[in-house]
Amino acid sequence: MYKRIFASAFISLFFISFSLFASGEQASVDSLKSIGQGEFTIAPDDPVVAMLDSLALLTVFQNIEKRKEDVENLSSFPVGFVPEYSDSVYNERFKELNAYSTIEFVYNPYVKTFINLYANRRRELTERVMGLGQLYYPIFEEQLDKYNLPLELKYLAVIESALNPVARSRVGATGLWQFMYGTGKMYGLEVNSMVDDRSDIYKSTIAAAEHFVDLYKIYNDWNLVLCAYNAGPGNVNRAIRRAGGVKDFWAIRHYLPRETQNYVPAFMAVTYVMENAHAHNLYPNPPIYSHLDVDTMIVSKQLSLRTVSEFLDIPLDHLRYLNPTFRQNIIPHNERNPYSLRLPRNYTGLFIANEDTIYNHRTPEQIRQEELAAQMAETTTHVVRSGEVLGSIARRYGTSVREIQRLNNIRGTLIRPGQRLIVRAPARPATQLAANTNTHVVKRGETLGVIASRYRITVTDIQHWNNLSGTVIRAGQHLVVRRPESMENAAVAETESSEPEETNDQQTGEYFYYVVQQGDTLYDIAAKYEHTSVEELKEINDLSTDDGLNPGQKIKIAVEPS
Repeated sequence: MYKRIFASAFISLFFISFSLFASGEQASVDSLKSIGQGEFTIAPDDPVVAMLDSLALLTVFQNIEKRKEDVENLSSFPVGFVPEYSDSVYNERFKELNAYSTIEFVYNPYVKTFINLYANRRRELTERVMGLGQLYYPIFEEQLDKYNLPLELKYLAVIESALNPVARSRVGATGLWQFMYGTGKMYGLEVNSMVDDRSDIYKSTIAAAEHFVDLYKIYNDWNLVLCAYNAGPGNVNRAIRRAGGVKDFWAIRHYLPRETQNYVPAFMAVTYVMENAHAHNLYPNPPIYSHLDVDTMIVSKQLSLRTVSEFLDIPLDHLRYLNPTFRQNIIPHNERNPYSLRLPRNYTGLFIANEDTIYNHRTPEQIRQEELAAQMAETTTHVVRSGEVLGSIARRYGTSVREIQRLNNIRGTLIRPGQRLIVRAPARPATQLAANTNTHVVKRGETLGVIASRYRITVTDIQHWNNLSGTVIRAGQHLVVRRPESMENAAVAETESSEPEETNDQQTGEYFYYVVQQGDTLYDIAAKYEHTSVEELKEINDLSTDDGLNPGQKIKIAVEPS
């Protein structure tokens, strides 16, 4: 996580009433800790602010009007009132924080600036964070307690992601704890095209706890652990050396990256605000689901969140919010490491009652994708090398040029080095080859491209066989999807006449012929056959530089010396 969410937008803090550092010299740690006046400003594009603002896009919060009624019954302040306190009050409250925490909390202008952010400037979003805490803090506290870590570390996720489970920084840090790809791998978080464990609430929290343990073994100081979590041990170690070996955040702060200089003050501020929320007239704006409203079920087969949404009538956005691990809205099945589905608790009984139906449900598009995947598993492909032609490739795999053309939807014989060709594929099911499958009934949502892919033909074929001038089709329309018999013989004759790419010259036995394709030049042809050149082609074919090539024209190519 070395890092990351602060990488693109640094926090700029400036004194209003005094300067902490004079003439480039660092103030003493004691004088820094005693400061009680002065305040800084936070740049508008600050990453901490950006993470808070991301909560405005979540759609899982409860009715605002109902919440206002609840707050009126709880609060001792008028609705909307923003309390203000003197520095002496803040100092007393920070002493209370230190009385029960192993983390040293300090009140100073750096911290005060972030208190102002959470308690005043972004009050509504802070209340959303407090609401989300009802869902996530019990999970965080369980793991922090298991690893014997300070429970206040749960508030670090507020700095990292504002408790937005789908948060992703500009440099790719992901999830509640904002793991980078490499650091996540170090702690066993899998990332692939289907799954991103960095967004898994349980797995990422365990990884964060293990990371805290490892960093504390290095520094034995929680403020330095926070620095290393943000900037990496390398940056922290260099700052310690530049400060003369002093292992104290406030002593080395000046030597840390700018975003890390403000990371610890932001953590101290958010911890204070969360622990003293009522004193600032802040009350949780809870999401629809709290920790006790969600149940977890182990998935025994591959499962689509969209299918669960349709069967149980749960908004897909809610399921994605509760299950942010799955990038394609598909929960894959893994016997060795099974995945889980998080559901609203009052829907678990309905899911269990319909479990088999939900697991076995497939949309037409899913069925087609599964068929294609099964076919690809039995398909042999070949990567074209320089100098190869369809005839030599067909002989190598015991097939024909015509079959390779059919499998790859190509009409001519032109291929390019690096091109991937299907040379062998499983036979189509008998039902597809039956006489009654010469036509296809268009289903709602289908396109010519989808239909062509299903029957391994081209869109042009369908248009030609059905006298279509465009690509507009309608549900219920019958389309011919196999070559009509009247065209078959002509097509066979045409294909056979276009296969002389390796036919030897009967008179000399020293040449074979290449059939020119649309757009071919002598340079293109020479590039296909490394043993020849443009000059040689012109000489043996009696061509000048002004001669153009025509599709279907036969070009002599000397046989490669053995």
